[in-house]
Amino acid sequence: MRIYAGVEEEWGDYDKARILLQSIPYDGTSTWGKGADQGFESFLDATDNMEVYDIETDSEVYKQGVHIQDPIREDSSPEAVFEAVYKKTQELLKTGKYLTFFGGEHSISIGVIKAFYEHHDNLSVLQIDAHADLRPDYHGSPYNHACAVFDASQNCNLVQVGIRSMDADEKQYVQEGNCFYAHEMWGHDRWMDESIARLTDKVYLTIDLDAFDPSILAATGTPEPGGMGWYETLKYLRRVFREKEVVGFDIVELAPEKAHKASNFLAAKLYYKLLSYQFEDGK
Repeated sequence: MRIYAGVEEEWGDYDKARILLQSIPYDGTSTWGKGADQGFESFLDATDNMEVYDIETDSEVYKQGVHIQDPIREDSSPEAVFEAVYKKTQELLKTGKYLTFFGGEHSISIGVIKAFYEHHDNLSVLQIDAHADLRPDYHGSPYNHACAVFDASQNCNLVQVGIRSMDADEKQYVQEGNCFYAHEMWGHDRWMDESIARLTDKVYLTIDLDAFDPSILAATGTPEPGGMGWYETLKYLRRVFREKEVVGFDIVELAPEKAHKASNFLAAKLYYKLLSYQFEDGK
């Protein structure tokens, strides 16, 4: 059994763990850079070399227990992946544990989000991403990475942060007042107050790593210039976790490259930060 962060085995025991980490190493619909199916292993390798004391929150969140689930290996078609992920997420929601997911490319989030909004009333989805991902279908399927939050936009409150790339046809699906474009976020932090105000009490968080500027995270399928920085993103996320109930989250689109190992470490650190914020102050 692989133990998260290479800590003592007791912290990975399923029965004791409060947190489940479900990997979905699927990269079947990405259209440019490939490799997201290798992201989870690179993430785990980086995590094994990460300090597990978080200075900012003065905590060691791994002691909440993080159990690594067997990966979802379905890859026969986008439709089959959606069904497998959706059904597995429904099962996991019955455990009462805190659910976290790691891709894979962004299409894996479609089934996860559907299970969550069916489980939680009045749920908001907070998408941190470079791309709008609002196509109803792409390359013949509604389960393409370019459609990652279209279903969410039709079924719940969707707040989008960091967007700086989209097709003109996607504009009609943007929820009014709920999209915070990167060029409008630059140079101030009013967008933090404004976007948090658009969220309902319960939030599911989906983070595409291409939201970050390529200068700090280059190993992703479709990097876009003008992305978010590390500390502004953490400042924002800590506020979201403090002010809202984040019921679960996913991180997607790490496509490892030998020349950019720092990207793997950023993903590992980001995941640990999110857990640290979720369980801050003994929550």
